[in-house]
Amino acid sequence: MTAEDVLSVVAVARQAGADIWIGGGWGIDALLGEQTRPHRDVDLMHRQEQESALVAALAAAGFTETLDWRPVRFVVSHPDGREIDLHPLVFADDGSALQASLDPGVPFAYPASCFVTGTIGGTTVPCLSAEQQVFFHQGYDPSDRDLHDMARLRERFGIATHF
Repeated sequence: MTAEDVLSVVAVARQAGADIWIGGGWGIDALLGEQTRPHRDVDLMHRQEQESALVAALAAAGFTETLDWRPVRFVVSHPDGREIDLHPLVFADDGSALQASLDPGVPFAYPASCFVTGTIGGTTVPCLSAEQQVFFHQGYDPSDRDLHDMARLRERFGIATHF
């Protein structure tokens, strides 16, 4: 997934009137303002109530659903190999949000302050904060990609990470 690919997906979401935030590796690179490694997909958080409009717009752009773990997440893929990992969020009045987890009693929490902006290819994009990225990178054995991403956050933001 290239920077141009991500920006085209962001444009599709905007045209559909869907609010999205970039997480995962591309979200970290957005915070850093540069691509620091290759990415096989893009993680997008979205408002659950806007999901049908977003999915319809992505379908019109050639994406089809290839994995369904709703309400936790689902994946859409394009015949050219691009993948989008979608994470539905339910927002509260204070701007915070919850995402279902595989443990139904313990949803993922997103404080209102975690919804920030970064830059991909010189374009400002919505993404998750460094603190939220670190929060989601805990409780599992990290891959080389995870180690790379957390090292970049430590270097740039002086933020403590779990690995």
